[in-house]
Amino acid sequence: MNPLFESHVPGVPCRRGKVRDVYDLGDRLVIVASDRISAFDWVLPTPIADKGRILTSMSRFWFDFLGAPPDGVPNHILSMDVADLPASFTPFANELGGRTMLVKKTEVTPIECVVRGYLAGSGWKEYRQSGTVCGIALPAGLKESERLPEAIFTPATKADSGHDENISFATMAERVGVIHATELRDRSIAIYEKARDYAAGRGIILADTKFEWGRLPSGDIILIDEVLTPDSSRYWPVDGYRVGAPPASFDKQFVRDWLDRSGWDKNSPPPALPDEVVAKTRDKYLEAHERLVGKVAGTLRVPSAS
Repeated sequence: MNPLFESHVPGVPCRRGKVRDVYDLGDRLVIVASDRISAFDWVLPTPIADKGRILTSMSRFWFDFLGAPPDGVPNHILSMDVADLPASFTPFANELGGRTMLVKKTEVTPIECVVRGYLAGSGWKEYRQSGTVCGIALPAGLKESERLPEAIFTPATKADSGHDENISFATMAERVGVIHATELRDRSIAIYEKARDYAAGRGIILADTKFEWGRLPSGDIILIDEVLTPDSSRYWPVDGYRVGAPPASFDKQFVRDWLDRSGWDKNSPPPALPDEVVAKTRDKYLEAHERLVGKVAGTLRVPSAS
């Protein structure tokens, strides 16, 4: 099946993010994970075949895993079966299958709830300069990729375009209220730790991730958007990990590295990705899915969360 760069369902209001197409049904939303890939705040012209299905399958597993009793986290999923969508979606069932979520509509908290368990990326850059990550003081002498003494919560503003901006917890509390901010911080860290421990049992390090939350009309706060995918998380294989160096990862760093080498100025429209970069990027997403979720006879599947 050809990659899906963009979905089109006539007559249904749609807004497009960097990766997802979101259709508004009034009290519900239909979220379609396309095969688009973004880097350096640009949507690249070359899609990655099956990426949307892989990410949707991983999100489904994690929503089920995190939602399991006795301390399950409620989420926005209503159905992941295209047969449950309105009739206007029926002609497009083949291209939408496996990449579509029917979800509850919420008032989205405009904060990315980032949890970091390892010293990497922009956190490592800041630590080298000031001994802090997002303003949080850390012990001296830590090395790149080292596990932090405890997971830290580093919220960021949600940007529809351009970079998200790191903010302090105090700033978050000013924007959404201290009670709400404290609840999201504590729940986000707890979810990260649960997912980190599960991934470790699969030979994967969950270095950091981000969550999004929304409020229902009832006032309940639920987990929304995607969750714990390679697009929202930094995953490293245990067998390639060592303190003091940046490990190989299952995210789109492979694409970023190629773009860095390509000579692209990051201010003009990005170049098309070569076939070998597309194939290797797809393989990384598939490997992350297989190691964390599972794979049977070449078909993506979601096992039970037990």
